[in-house]
Parts: sequence; C-alpha cells; structure tokens
Amino acid sequence: MSGLLSLRVLTVMMLAAASSSVVAGFSTTSSSPKADIAVIGCGVLGTSLCRQLLSHPDFASRCITAVTKSTSRHDDIRKQVLQNDEDSDRFVLKTMDDLLGEENDDDDDDASSIVFQDVVFCAPPSGFENYPSAVKEAAEKLWSAKKGGSFVFTSSGGVYEGVDGETIDESSPTLDPETNPRSGRMIYAEQEAIALGGCALRLAGLYTKERGAHNYWLEKCQESGVQGRPDGIINLLHYDDAASVCLSALKVGPTVNAKRTFIISDGNPTTRLGICESAIKCSDYAHYSVPRFLGPEDGLKGKVYNGSKSNDALQWKPMYSTFDSFMTSS
Repeated sequence: MSGLLSLRVLTVMMLAAASSSVVAGFSTTSSSPKADIAVIGCGVLGTSLCRQLLSHPDFASRCITAVTKSTSRHDDIRKQVLQNDEDSDRFVLKTMDDLLGEENDDDDDDASSIVFQDVVFCAPPSGFENYPSAVKEAAEKLWSAKKGGSFVFTSSGGVYEGVDGETIDESSPTLDPETNPRSGRMIYAEQEAIALGGCALRLAGLYTKERGAHNYWLEKCQESGVQGRPDGIINLLHYDDAASVCLSALKVGPTVNAKRTFIISDGNPTTRLGICESAIKCSDYAHYSVPRFLGPEDGLKGKVYNGSKSNDALQWKPMYSTFDSFMTSS
C-alpha cells in the first residue's frame, strides 16, 4: 500500500513538474525578450518589418521584440506579424515602459535595462511630446554600439530644403529646424541618433493601397479640391519597401551605416495628378474622379530624390518600382 502511495505521489510530482515546465516555457516566450532586435513602433511600417525579419533567412536565428506605447493593439499586431506558429517563439511584444523596467542580465553591459544588439526606431513623431528626446532615450537605454549592431532611425525626405524641381541627394542641405518646427523635430531626432552611432533613413512619402496621399485626395477632396499644383513632384515609397530598407540597413551593419544619413524612394517620382490618375486604375478607386488642384500654377514644384548612392551602400532596391505599377496590379 505504501509502495502504491509512493508511486502515486511520484506520478503527481512528475506531472506537476511537466506542467510547470510548459508554463515556464510559455511565459519566457511571451514576456521575456532576448536582447536581439527591437522594433520601436509597430504601426504599418513596424509590423511589415517584423514580418520580414521573421521570414528572412539571414535573420532565422534572431528574436524580434516589437515595442509599443500601450498593449491596446497587441492582439492585432500578433495576427498581422505571425504567419505561422513556428515563429511565435521568436516574437515578443512589450510596451516601452515595461521594457525599460526589464533588468539587464548581460554581465558585459553596465546598462540597467535590457540592451539590444539592433534597434529600429520607426515610431512617428505624433506619439511623443519630445520626439528627439524619445529617440535619444531609446538609443542610450535600449541599444549598445559595442554589441556590433545598428541603430536605425526612420526619418523623412521632407527635411530637405530643395523645393522647386531640384534633384537632391544625401548631401543636399536641410531646412532650418528653428524656422521649420515640423521638420525640425525630425532633424533634431536624426542628430540624436547619429551622435550616438546610429543612422537615419530619410524616407519618401509612404503608401499602401489603403493609405497615402491618393486615399486622402480621392476620398476627402472630391469637392474641396487638392492644395498644390497638379504637376507638383511627389516621391513615393511603399510601406513594405520602407520596411525592407530597414532590414537592409541591419544586414550591412554599422561598418556601412554608422553615423550616416540615407535618402530612400522608389526612384520614380510622380506628380499629384499622376498619383490620382494611377490610383483610379485600381478597382478600389475606379469610381472616383480626379479632383481639382488648387494651385497656384506658379507655386513651387517640389524636389526629385536621387537615392542611387544610398541604394548601393545599403545593397537595396525596391520591390515596387513605381506607384503606377503597384496600383495597376492591385
């Protein structure tokens, strides 16, 4: 009898241990990030980047931590990012506050919070009272250059000065941040990233089928019209291509990207009129007409991005070479 009782006790203990192991394993996967790659900001660009990192063979052994301001979209983000259950043990979602509270268990690093090898900061300025300070805090507290990785900050080509049909590249002058406060936030944020050894990707106007200037102009400006001249130059970049160039920056690493700025577009600038004409080739927008453009006709035309040097340095090219071809095939 005592032998049978001992056997039952042993069986219960083994089952409890197994259950504890499963629970502990799940907890580690879902809530404890590995100090590998952090993607700060998980909107359209960030979720696309997480998907691409998880599926790319060069990052097959890497763990991805997506960092958000709150937990409100975590379930939705998981659905968008995780293509199969096999990737679930390599993907973690954390809020910034929780992540900064994580203890750093790296004996070779003096930082109090967990420090990642690679960080991509792709959260927009709209979510921060002091955007440059937020970028600086992320670079100082969540990344360490001595780990051999990169800090990639997604900026905007809107910081450039050229506005009247000029072709601009990486070395072209930027706007005065003091007299242009909107661009100034981005310029000062770039400076914080670059000063700490990171890089800045100055992206063209971003779009998907559902998001971008075309969507707003066709859906919201049919009666009111569109500000600007119809032949005003617009440089574009698909969100998936914006994500892929972030991935390319991580691939080439700090020997190429450290303390540099890059200018990124699809290489085929269009116009306000061209955007609307291309969009209505897509069945989702075919019922719209091209809105009026309010000019003035002698207004500034805009600028043409020349990112050939950046593309070569980052060993990158866009998947969607023109807005027109994307909308025609959508």
